[in-house]
Amino acid sequence: MAKNRYIGEYPVIGIRPIVDGRRGPMQLREGLEDQVMAMAQAAKKLYEENLYYSNGEHVKVVIADTSIGRVPESAACAEKFKREGVAITLSVTPCWCYGSETMDMDPMTIKGVWGFNGTERPGAVYLASVLATHAQKGLPAFGIYGREVQERDAVTEITDDVKEKLLRFGRAAVAAATMRGKSYLQIGSMCMGIDRKSVV
Repeated sequence: MAKNRYIGEYPVIGIRPIVDGRRGPMQLREGLEDQVMAMAQAAKKLYEENLYYSNGEHVKVVIADTSIGRVPESAACAEKFKREGVAITLSVTPCWCYGSETMDMDPMTIKGVWGFNGTERPGAVYLASVLATHAQKGLPAFGIYGREVQERDAVTEITDDVKEKLLRFGRAAVAAATMRGKSYLQIGSMCMGIDRKSVV
């Protein structure tokens, strides 16, 4: 294999498990914790097995320490991701959640949101709502949603159309984050870093 000439650390993908933060007699949050974490693990496995850096190594993927249902958990996730060198985030959820409390607000990360199309919980409603909130705040985000309705317990069975969208987002995001802030000769309007204005 050719010598790796990339300078710096490769971008890490961070998975954000988003959950309905409401607790109480209905056990909403408690009943969703395992489901959303299974979803996050499935996304992590998909990325680790199929995405590579330019040096041929598998991408590094990390998951938030807890599910994210409120602002403090979102902030804790942001702190962890900063330490881990996360440049790309994928928020995953099977249910309705409070978008502005759970979304990734870092303007420098590349963002994707996967709303699970399940039979019992409105992951699609969260997806539509949080994408609108991203747009309001001027934060681009890639929305991912399945064509077919799945059983609520099928969160680890990623359908082919969702796999394609997840991988398309992942590949593009890794490429963009890898190139961000780097210098490449003979790409664009300047060659060798020489600006036209400096040529006499």
